Amino acid sequence: MTKADLIEEVSRVVEMTRKESEVIVEAIFDSIVKSLRTGDKIEIRGFGSFRTRQRQPRIGRNPKTGARVEVPAKKIPYFKPSKELKDVVNNSGPHPSSSPPEPEEFPQP
Repeated sequence: MTKADLIEEVSRVVEMTRKESEVIVEAIFDSIVKSLRTGDKIEIRGFGSFRTRQRQPRIGRNPKTGARVEVPAKKIPYFKPSKELKDVVNNSGPHPSSSPPEPEEFPQP
């Protein structure tokens, strides 16, 4: 799915114009990027979490010349899917459009 596909899907589901849906999708992505830049963690329950990880500086090699190249330390974005998302992807959990299960009642001793 591309960003354009996502915008079309939001437009269809929410019954908004494509332009309005594009503004919503862009706002969500911009918010995620802004939070990651400042070092914040984004947690979307039932979907997953976004955070940054620090990579240490290292010595790499230029594949064309074989010369050693110093690669500086940097932050990389990292996504960790939730258990619910993993279950849905592997078809062992509820479908995302179904309602959440009712909490179980345990008898009191």
